[in-house]
Amino acid sequence: MDKLALYMSYPFVRYAVIVGVLIALCSSLLGVTLVLKRFSFIGDGLSHVAFGAISIAAVLSLTNEMVLILPITIVSAILLLRTGQNTKIKGDAAIAMISVAALAFGYLIMNIFSTSSNLSGDVCSTLFGSTSILTLTKGEVALCAILSVIVIAIFVIFYNKIFAVTFDENFARATGVNAGAYNLMIAVVIAVIIVLAMNLVGSLLISALVIFPALSAMRLFKSFKSVTICSAVLSVICALAGILTSILAGTPVGSTIVAVDVAAFGICALVGMLKKG
Repeated sequence: MDKLALYMSYPFVRYAVIVGVLIALCSSLLGVTLVLKRFSFIGDGLSHVAFGAISIAAVLSLTNEMVLILPITIVSAILLLRTGQNTKIKGDAAIAMISVAALAFGYLIMNIFSTSSNLSGDVCSTLFGSTSILTLTKGEVALCAILSVIVIAIFVIFYNKIFAVTFDENFARATGVNAGAYNLMIAVVIAVIIVLAMNLVGSLLISALVIFPALSAMRLFKSFKSVTICSAVLSVICALAGILTSILAGTPVGSTIVAVDVAAFGICALVGMLKKG
C-alpha cells in the first residue's frame, strides 16, 4: 500500500488511472448493445482501421494524430454499417474485409515510408498497447474526459431508443423509430471509443474491453438495464485493478487489463452456474 500511495502521488499515474476508468466505462456501455446485436467484432474491425490511420499519421509526422485518426475511423464506421446492411457483403464479411485490408495497408505503409529505427517496437506497441498511457498530458486527459462525457450523455439521453433498436429493430421501425439513424449513432460512438482506447490496450485487444464486461454481466443478470449497470461497474473495477497491477508489477497495461477481465468473466460464469444450480 505504501508503494501504491507513492506511485499515486505522481500526476502521470493519476492521469493514466482517470483515462483508463473513463475508457472502460464508455466501452462497457455500448458493449452490451453490440453483443446483443451480434456485432461484437465491429470494435476489432475499427481498431484495425485506426491502426492504418496511425501508420499514415506517423509517416506524415503529425504532432496531433487524433486529427487524422478520429475522422478516418468514424467514416469507416459509417461505411461498415452501410456495407453490412445494404449490400451483398453482410455484417461479419464486411468487418473481416475492412479489418484485414486496414491492418495490411497500415503495416505496409509503415514499412515503406517509416523512418523509425525500431519499426518492430512501434508496431508491437500500437497493436498491444504501449507505455504512452503513462505519458499523457493534461490536454490529452481533458480531451478524453470531454469525449467520454459526450459518449455517456448520448447513451443516457437515447437509452430507450438504443434499447428498442437493440432488441427488435423491425418492431422499433414499425413504431416510428428511425433505426438507421440510431444504428449510425452507435457506430460513430463506438469509433470514438476505439480511438480513445488505442493507447490503453492497443488495437488487437480493444474488443476485450467491449465484450468481456458485457458477457460477464449477462452471466449474473437478465434485464438490459441490470446487465448494462453491472457491465459498467465490472469494467471500471477491472480497468482500475489492471492499471494498478501493471504499475506495481511492471507488466504491459493492455494485456494486464484484459487478463483481469478474463478472470472476472470466469468468476461471474461460476457464480452464474451456482445461482442456476
